[in-house]
Amino acid sequence: MPLPTRFDADNATWLPVPERVAVSKMADFCRAAEARWQRSFNSYDDLHRWSVDHLDEFWPSLWDYCGVVAESRGERVLVESGSMASVQWFPEARLNFAENLLKHRGPGDGIVFWGEDRVKRRLSRDELYLAVARLAAALRASGVKPGDRVAAYMPNMPETIVAMLAASSIGAIFSSASPDFGPQGVLDRFGQIEPVVLFVADGYVYNGKEHGSLSKVRDIAAALPSLKHVVVCPYIASSWSLDGIPGAVMLDDFVAPFTGATSIEFAQLPFDHPLYIVFSSGTTGVPKCIVHRAGGALMLHLKEHQLHGGMNPNSRLFYFATCSWVMWNWLASGLASGAALMLYDGSPFAANNNILFDYMQAERFTHFGTSAKFIEACEKAGLKPNTTHDFSSVEVIYSTGSPLLAEGYDYVYGSFKQDLHISSISGGTDLLGAFVGGNPVTPLWRGEIQSKLLGMAVDVYDDSGRPVRHQKGELVCTRPFPTQPLYFWNDPAGEKYHSAYFTRFEGIWCHGDYCEITAHGGYIIYGRSDATLNPGGVRIGTSEIYRQVDRVGEVLESVVIGQNWPPTAPGDVRVVLFVKLRDGIRLDKSLEDKIRQAIRENTTPRHVPGRIVQVNEIPRTQSGKIVEIAVRQVVHGEPVKNTEALANPEALEQYRNRPELAT
Repeated sequence: MPLPTRFDADNATWLPVPERVAVSKMADFCRAAEARWQRSFNSYDDLHRWSVDHLDEFWPSLWDYCGVVAESRGERVLVESGSMASVQWFPEARLNFAENLLKHRGPGDGIVFWGEDRVKRRLSRDELYLAVARLAAALRASGVKPGDRVAAYMPNMPETIVAMLAASSIGAIFSSASPDFGPQGVLDRFGQIEPVVLFVADGYVYNGKEHGSLSKVRDIAAALPSLKHVVVCPYIASSWSLDGIPGAVMLDDFVAPFTGATSIEFAQLPFDHPLYIVFSSGTTGVPKCIVHRAGGALMLHLKEHQLHGGMNPNSRLFYFATCSWVMWNWLASGLASGAALMLYDGSPFAANNNILFDYMQAERFTHFGTSAKFIEACEKAGLKPNTTHDFSSVEVIYSTGSPLLAEGYDYVYGSFKQDLHISSISGGTDLLGAFVGGNPVTPLWRGEIQSKLLGMAVDVYDDSGRPVRHQKGELVCTRPFPTQPLYFWNDPAGEKYHSAYFTRFEGIWCHGDYCEITAHGGYIIYGRSDATLNPGGVRIGTSEIYRQVDRVGEVLESVVIGQNWPPTAPGDVRVVLFVKLRDGIRLDKSLEDKIRQAIRENTTPRHVPGRIVQVNEIPRTQSGKIVEIAVRQVVHGEPVKNTEALANPEALEQYRNRPELAT
């Protein structure tokens, strides 16, 4: 039977059509689980409860439903040894991550690539398989073996996907960074994990300008003695000088002896075999190296793509992401569901702000992934893309990176497409996916993330560790999930790992997000817990202030912090708001009053900034996240330990020794 929806919500922003619910993968999976386990699910809540109460039933059901390719699965699903941090998943299983991503073959698109509006390429599924076969053979011949690290300093281009698949087919551990990182930022990451092969491009494109990478590669390669090969992939140039790069070889020359390779030897490895090393943003120190297991990444992404996103072999999946952001790993896994990957390198605002909409229309995206900030920027720029572009192919809009405000939902439905599923998701690098996100079978309310995802025992705790509803608290997960990090690199005793997630509430994963469960069962993320404000001892999420400031038309962007104030009374703070204004606008008393009034009328007097300061730029990480903690450190004269993690570290100087903050 079809999975019921809650149609009792007259004010829901979006309601799934019953006929579409009935044919959704979520409903189909529900029916299969009912038949297999002799259970009855009368709502999504019932299905979710079973998925977290009976992990030994849910995850094998997902495995079979999504057709995981494996040499064996075994009988045991998970082995718990008294600690959520040390769970072992599918201990008898043997599989290969790359084999599952390459199981769909044929002449249809596997990868489409745009480098802004100047480079356009595509690979069929068969061409992708052959490219991986040749590169995997070359890596094997060069001595790469399971457990070795293979790294990429690359744009989001087809060769990066091919390199990841070739490495994982052998069982090597893959890690990547985008080429806008400086050498020290790359070495802070790759220097810890000691790769044996480094893939690089000769450059990248941003906002119509080409940026060469090989001079930085020389510095990076010279500082990584573990490297045996630096494989250079052509992109922006027609000729290259590899002088001064130890072990450098062009990609075509590296694979030339293996152009006859037509099949791949997929190493059959344990479910918990390491697949990826991803990195924390690192603005408070050297980035943590988070190791993720191959089987976990495969299973979580299959669930999110197929059950929650409705992806199938006709889907065309786009996510604006760089190779430094976990959404690149998430995007790559779309191949396992048969989706064609729409890759992009460059500025999201190229071609007069229209490049992503041009790409969407030309390639008929079905799933369009972006950030809340992109949506807000389009609205601020007055764009109405549904008057210039055809959105008829788009079924789902994904949003992440920061909370999508209620006005963002209104804008998408008014200026993109009305019959559209907005899937705002929240999770991150730590779990290689999401805790909460979209759901094709339940109502959606503006300003809320729709629901907790299957298999994720999500809750919100108060400071005493008690579950709370309709009030803010800590986002937690109370049961194991297969993309808990396997471990942190260079953390043999697991102390850093335990400290990162399990010290706030012993034995319970505390994610570090300040969150609320709404009356609808939806979720609102109010920002990172370590960036929350405490004026007068009252805890305030930063997104509560951003939500109001974004309504002020003169303001393009903002960042808010708590400044220790007065200096003689440690423990109290005042709210300080930094604003980037539209061109030609200066911050005066009238505009300050307007901003304060918008905040006071829609929140509380404690939310109102004690100081508002104009700046020219808001500092961000390479993945586009505002760095509130780094701004706070600069304001307080504290060192920012890793500015290489920032896309624009020079912006921090605007926040240092501001006279407005001295009184």
